[in-house]
Amino acid sequence: MNSTQIFTLTFSATLLLNLLIKIWLTTRQNRCVFAHREQVPTDFADSISLEAHQKAADYTLAKSKLGFWDLMLDTVLLIGWTLLGGLSALNQTLSELIDPGLGQEMSVIVAFMLINGLFHLPLSLIQTFSLEEKFGFNKMTLSLWVSDLFKGLLVGAVLGLPILWLILKLMAIGGAYWWAITWVSLVVYQLFVMWIAPNLIMPLFNKFTPLEDDTLKSKVTDLMTRVGLSAKGFYVMDGSRRSAHSNAFFTGMGSNKRVVFFDTLLEQLSLDEMEAVLAHELGHFKLKHIPKLMITSFLMSLVGLAALGYLSSQAWFFTGLGVEPSLVNPNDALALILFMEVVPLVSFLFSPLSSARSRKFEFEADAFAKLHAKSECLKTALLKLYQDNSSTLTPDPIYVNFYHSHPPASQRLARLES
Repeated sequence: MNSTQIFTLTFSATLLLNLLIKIWLTTRQNRCVFAHREQVPTDFADSISLEAHQKAADYTLAKSKLGFWDLMLDTVLLIGWTLLGGLSALNQTLSELIDPGLGQEMSVIVAFMLINGLFHLPLSLIQTFSLEEKFGFNKMTLSLWVSDLFKGLLVGAVLGLPILWLILKLMAIGGAYWWAITWVSLVVYQLFVMWIAPNLIMPLFNKFTPLEDDTLKSKVTDLMTRVGLSAKGFYVMDGSRRSAHSNAFFTGMGSNKRVVFFDTLLEQLSLDEMEAVLAHELGHFKLKHIPKLMITSFLMSLVGLAALGYLSSQAWFFTGLGVEPSLVNPNDALALILFMEVVPLVSFLFSPLSSARSRKFEFEADAFAKLHAKSECLKTALLKLYQDNSSTLTPDPIYVNFYHSHPPASQRLARLES
């Protein structure tokens, strides 16, 4: 058995393992949610109605069903692009239409992304206008959905094409250690995007208006003074144009930091509850959770680029995934696409580690909020958010380990009461 066959077998086995684990996890989650559908957990019996509990269960099961079809689509597309020769055919077609060079390589990546996006459009429409509509969460019109789609494509082109050109250029001329130079460029680029996002990118999709409630503004200002943070301003985002789901967040870098409340959140929570929710979000900043996650992300991208630097020079990496590399023209675009298709199969197997870390950060942010706001208000706010967002109170524990970045409601409330 040669290197190509070994890699094809390894890829196929990893793909099958991913598929089986995800189906097993989904089955466990569905059984657990359905088994507890008819009775509100004892700890929530006084605060959550049976009707709300059943709605959350039905919403979770409906999302799970749609997620199953999304998983099947992803699997079919992955096999089609790789082992069935789809990416090789796309590359060959564009090679006949466009002269070899950076233009041709960029066209392969752009075409690949657009085709993938087209295949996922029907499920996106179903999720927004069927699933979310059925449970009363969707507030989007079709025209707004289309507008968001084209805005997303435009922003993706403006921000994505230059960095894509730079990566391919560095792969071509950067020598054996192109991946190290590329990593530095990507880190700088990501920090730049994070810096401009609050003022330039986010307003393209949502309207941000200054917070007008003087009482809430005073409460929030006092809270930020107590915890030693400052913001450029306090804003309300028109989240209700798209969804009935709600949230609050603290975003931006340096002088661009701002506090943002969904307008739906202002309608759901009291002033003290709003303060408690914001205290939780501020906790993430004060406890350095954001920098820690960024550093981890940057280190992982460095490891990934180093791996890509090695794999892009191995013929078996291409042929093992159904692509015949060119002997005369660069194969950098193909290497990028194949690598991005393979990485999720490996990273999923380690997702319990990243999810556990994220849940740990949430517990820490809750503890921070408990110190700087009213603990009872944070508990009631969480209960309202779980209920208003139809989040299930009875998830499967193993499913949580893989997929949940936030702890289950029962665990969060137990920690707050301890």
